[in-house]
Amino acid sequence: MSARPVPPQGKGTGAAAPHAGAGLGTRLRAFAGTSVALALLVAVTAALAAAYPRAVDRYGDAGLRRAIEQARPDRTSVQIQAAPPWMASLQQWESLLRAAPLAKARAEVLAAAEAPLVPDRAQSSYGVRTTVPLETSEPWLAQPVGLPAQVVLAVQQDLASHSRLSAGRLPRTTGEPVTAATEGVEAAVTADTARTLNIKVGSVIRVPGSGRGPLAVRITGIVDPRSPDGAYWSALPVLRTPALSRQPGSQLSEVYWLGGLLLAPDAGPALLGTPGRPERYWNVAPDIATLRGHDLDRLASAVAALESGPGVQRLRAAVDDELEAQTNLDEVLADHARLRSGIEPLLVLAAVGTGSLAVIVLAMAGGVAADRRRAELALLRARGASLPGLAARLLAETAAMAVPAGALGLSAALLLLPDARTTPTVTAALAVTLLACLALPLRAVAAHRTVRMHDGREDLTATRPSRRRTVAEATVLVIAAGAVAALRRQGSGGTGLVAAAPLLTGVVAALLLARLHPLPLRALSKAAARLRGLVIPLSLAQVARAPGFAVLPLLALLSALTTAAFGGSVLAGVTAARDRAALLDVGADGRVETTTGRLPKALPDRVRGLPGVRDVTAASVTAEAKPQQSGQPVPLAGVDPAAYARLSHHTGLGSFDAASLRSGGEGGSEADAKGRGEGGDTDAEGGADRPLPALASPKVAEEYGTDPYVVLLPGGTSVTVQIVLVREHTPAVIGDDFLIVDRAGLPRARAHATTLLLTGDSLNGRALRSAADGTGASVRLRAEERARHVDSPLQSGAERLYVVAVAAGAGYAVLALLLTVLRTAPERRALLARLRTMGMSRSQGRRLLILMALPQAFLAAAGGVLTGWAGIHLLSPGIDLATIALASPSGLEGAALRTDPLSLAVPALTVLLLAVGVPAAQAWWTGRRGSVSELRLGDN
Repeated sequence: MSARPVPPQGKGTGAAAPHAGAGLGTRLRAFAGTSVALALLVAVTAALAAAYPRAVDRYGDAGLRRAIEQARPDRTSVQIQAAPPWMASLQQWESLLRAAPLAKARAEVLAAAEAPLVPDRAQSSYGVRTTVPLETSEPWLAQPVGLPAQVVLAVQQDLASHSRLSAGRLPRTTGEPVTAATEGVEAAVTADTARTLNIKVGSVIRVPGSGRGPLAVRITGIVDPRSPDGAYWSALPVLRTPALSRQPGSQLSEVYWLGGLLLAPDAGPALLGTPGRPERYWNVAPDIATLRGHDLDRLASAVAALESGPGVQRLRAAVDDELEAQTNLDEVLADHARLRSGIEPLLVLAAVGTGSLAVIVLAMAGGVAADRRRAELALLRARGASLPGLAARLLAETAAMAVPAGALGLSAALLLLPDARTTPTVTAALAVTLLACLALPLRAVAAHRTVRMHDGREDLTATRPSRRRTVAEATVLVIAAGAVAALRRQGSGGTGLVAAAPLLTGVVAALLLARLHPLPLRALSKAAARLRGLVIPLSLAQVARAPGFAVLPLLALLSALTTAAFGGSVLAGVTAARDRAALLDVGADGRVETTTGRLPKALPDRVRGLPGVRDVTAASVTAEAKPQQSGQPVPLAGVDPAAYARLSHHTGLGSFDAASLRSGGEGGSEADAKGRGEGGDTDAEGGADRPLPALASPKVAEEYGTDPYVVLLPGGTSVTVQIVLVREHTPAVIGDDFLIVDRAGLPRARAHATTLLLTGDSLNGRALRSAADGTGASVRLRAEERARHVDSPLQSGAERLYVVAVAAGAGYAVLALLLTVLRTAPERRALLARLRTMGMSRSQGRRLLILMALPQAFLAAAGGVLTGWAGIHLLSPGIDLATIALASPSGLEGAALRTDPLSLAVPALTVLLLAVGVPAAQAWWTGRRGSVSELRLGDN
């Protein structure tokens, strides 16, 4: 029977539209369980939505600060210099180099920095220094190769507040003001400078004068820097720590010490009497605590303005026309911006996928609530309730629970993740709360636009999709195809539509599955009709009568499984990329290597006996082997073919057949080896003049070909090699150029072991370094190299966000499934109770409910696996994980997105088990309660 509209009751009946707030407490108590569940869902979703922008902000801030901290202060400080004006008199020069004018100019410099570039006033140094090092003639100063030491004279202000006095006293000026003609001044040095240059308190260092006698600098104190790594001491590192220097064009061995002498605050004019070309300087160090990642573009603009824009123009007008500014902070910010631009699109992909799932689940929650209250709402409409009044009534009920829950989730995000922007957080929480409030009223209004006596049947296998649905689905298909094509072409850094490509892939698959899965249901129903049993035909008949509303859970499940598979594959790809990069850096699970000699003969056995070491492969590696025909060095490694072949196979770096590399007549090309395996004749003779078979990199093989050629070894020896194998990588040599030969064919002087390549699951770095102590060998572990690839909080933070996104996606998939089960639970209970009164046993009831849930659950799980697999293969060309995975992406040729079997299988199996387990549990519980109690709840 078709549904017939019934006109609403008029005013003459005396019915009045219910007031929105009438009986609100009573209704909430009547649906206490549903209200609490909705509040919990809203609170968790609001907390996740509010936490996402705060987490991104925190990781972005920490990443920017780490980038600034890792760069040296001499790169991140804005260094401003001004030489004395050439047209000024000597007296004017002297006045400019005194403490008061320098401090006044410093105030102008610090004021010129625009937000968000906030100067660190404590670490921003200023003063006067010589720009040309001054050679000293004191023979007692340290001289590594007999060359006299040189010094930089600096009058750096605020020395007392940035150092602790170790010996003597701080320098000062007494008597007449210091001028260019002053013959002697006082100075202090750091403890490192004093120790390195043999300086003591009371030492006098004479530096050349300009048009006058030498300037005598008396050391009155030795100081220890309070913050030696801070910008005050590190903007000009030579003032803190002396360095070995050499003159341009001189030999590498002709070095001398260059140190810094710190003069008294008012001793600046004395520098005019030296040939050191003194200049005033102001170093603006950024306050790292005030840096924010979202201000990166404004920060770069502020740095540019101070370095070469309006800021430096104002300083030239206020301080000196010839003032200049330079910094490498802009390069540091540009490097960090490239890292951020590579990671942010991946985070948007995760946020769009998980956020859309949250929207679907909230909509499903409203739909389930409206469906379970269908009779009540239909009765209210029949009694004269208007649609606006009904919507207001439901909105008040929902808001009474959703608004406090949303506020609770927002508060939790604010408390757990402090120090981030508040506006995006509040906006996200408000959006979740508003959606939760509107889901139930909108669903109810859509379902009760017309007053009906009862609803018509909506059998899944009989109902035909409407034209509107067909047009909507075709539109989604076109949009999804465009998003996938754009992602493959542009990469993950495109528009918001590109970011929704993984989700749209799942939506399209869900729509196709919703269209197609009634077909197998019809076929199964016809086939089951010929069976004698009752359970299978009845279960298929019930599934065929399922209403079309079941499409929305299908959309949620497929989208959730696709998002979880995508996120899990990203995490697996990041792990694989780091592991691969670490393997290429080390060559094995561990590496013990010396570059200056040979390893002790007893070391391999000592290392082999350590815990966690499974195998040790020795290699003789020299970086100075030179092919005679070119003279360019090529790293050459001598190995035992059998052991090295096992190692190559274990690591996956250029695996090969050991027989192809053996010397003594068994070597040959891969084709020759195949021929020998087929019974071909070989020359079994071996001789000293027979070339050694060699494994080479593609670059070396292309340059030298496959003909025999001579390779000159250190010590005047040589060996003839012939390339028979070509591999991209090999464990023994790190790099793109290498030759690998049988160590037995090398001259005895070059066959000693220099490298040990270790395999093992849990190598102990401390034990290995203890075993190699005293041998001059370095120890590198694959696990340690893998950990070094997490270089920025941006990378580790993005990885954690993906873990949360995958977990949230899986949780929303379970919620979607539970909502589906809850929606149909009363009907299943009533059906089972009726069948029990007709003689169906408990075991048959359990099987019936399980078989009713199985078709859609199986289709959803299988569809999720296939959709995830197809989506990853479609999207992988546009996604490179190198930025999020590696500290130096150049160390690996890309990090492609690949399918992770666990990410596909585990969520799908979980959905399948829950879909089958919940009805089974319901059947058991209904059997315990009895049939009469279920039927008396209401017979629809």
